[in-house]
Amino acid sequence: MCCSHAATDSKLPAAPIAEASYSHFFRRFHTPYAVLGHDLTLRQGVFALFFVFCLTPWASPPMALALGLLLAQTLGNPFSTHTRRLTQKLLQFSVIGLGFGMNAQAAVAAGKEGVLFTVASISGTLLLGYFIGKWLGLGRQVVHLISCGTAICGGSAIAAVGPVLRAKDEEMSVALGTVFVLNALALFAFPPIGHILAMTQNQFGLWCAIAIHDTSSVVGAAAAYGDQALQVATTVKLARALWIIPVSVGTALLFKQQGVKVKIPYFILGFVAAMLLNTFVPVAKPLGPVLVQLAKIGLTATLFFIGAGLSVKVVRSVGIRPYILGVLLWLVISTASLFVILHAA
Repeated sequence: MCCSHAATDSKLPAAPIAEASYSHFFRRFHTPYAVLGHDLTLRQGVFALFFVFCLTPWASPPMALALGLLLAQTLGNPFSTHTRRLTQKLLQFSVIGLGFGMNAQAAVAAGKEGVLFTVASISGTLLLGYFIGKWLGLGRQVVHLISCGTAICGGSAIAAVGPVLRAKDEEMSVALGTVFVLNALALFAFPPIGHILAMTQNQFGLWCAIAIHDTSSVVGAAAAYGDQALQVATTVKLARALWIIPVSVGTALLFKQQGVKVKIPYFILGFVAAMLLNTFVPVAKPLGPVLVQLAKIGLTATLFFIGAGLSVKVVRSVGIRPYILGVLLWLVISTASLFVILHAA
């Protein structure tokens, strides 16, 4: 018995020692080292290496998002303030650049095909969100933010509608956190589903535009499926994003908010201008492939930044009920739109 106790006792310090070693290992990545007169940390170096890789031809949008998520869950994002500020601008410029690879006539045709889906899905999602949110006992403003993010274009819609609602920072964070996590799942899940169902490029692009929240993830998933899917998805999604304006105005009236400004997504006009230049100005056509390639690189970097911002703390801070609302809305809109698209004549 005594020997047994002694043997057991001798093993007890192993766990604390292992934890200490683990903690010491990660502490090294946060320790500043003098490099060429500047204090730099190893985690900054890792971030820089991942970022540079995302600029190479070997990196895909899903891979960039995965690298960002890996960094967020381990070392953390050492430049979170800067990447948060850059993400939206980089996405907007990337979307404009994609316009130089599109034909205006084809875009109009794609836009017409998606308009009925857009109207039905936006109104249906907002209405369904209201009832599910009421059932879950969530605050009215959080419900409306998540519903708008699901119905229109994710974080952009939430950022536009939030000030109209005069939403609190916590409410904005909850809505954005819910949408960004689901975006990450969609980016990985949609292309394999499309291949399993043998969806055409046109079908998949339309499904992405309707069923995935953020423009970044829509473009990323569609780009992984094919160039035609990318064109359809981008055009329909940006046409859908214009609904930010009437929905924001409707929000102000519904919630009886006065004296608020509606944010207009002006970058969509840049996308349209780029598309018109590529279609009708012959001099601009040789620049098209270069600008489109730069736009795709910019999109890949954007997804890396988004992934790097989704830490465990952000995910946990949302709570379970907003995720339930977001998941239920997402499942309904994705399955319903998939059924309609696959069975449309």
